[in-house]
Amino acid sequence: MNGTLNKVMLIGYLGDDVKMHYFEGGNCIGRFQLATNEVYVNKTTNEKITSTEWHNLVVRNKAAEICEKYLSKGDKIYVEGRIKSRQWQAEDGSTKHTMEIQVTEFTFLTTKKDSENNKISDSSGTTKNTNFDAQNKDLPINDLPF
Repeated sequence: MNGTLNKVMLIGYLGDDVKMHYFEGGNCIGRFQLATNEVYVNKTTNEKITSTEWHNLVVRNKAAEICEKYLSKGDKIYVEGRIKSRQWQAEDGSTKHTMEIQVTEFTFLTTKKDSENNKISDSSGTTKNTNFDAQNKDLPINDLPF
């Protein structure tokens, strides 16, 4: 082990639907923002303050397709991943920078399907686990993890 760790764990709400980007060769990525809130009381005014932090999340390939299919704005999700910074040249020639969370695992906590069906079931009517390892490259798209 090299003595370092880059791991992030977040529980939050999607700020928008998953946006998909497809590449030659069949690979794809999904991008979405996740909002996390911190609530505290201002000691001077006794006012309850909510502070929101926005996180840019990236999921890849089959994990991205599953997120696009089952998640929508306002859904609650748990994610694990690593922080990754990247930069690019904008059209005006300026250099842009961003920090992203490269998602490695996720768990749906509430989804649009939950609210419609009250639970997600397989064809036998058995409710399945919504945990998903985003690194699992062998999971067929029709073999959903729940």
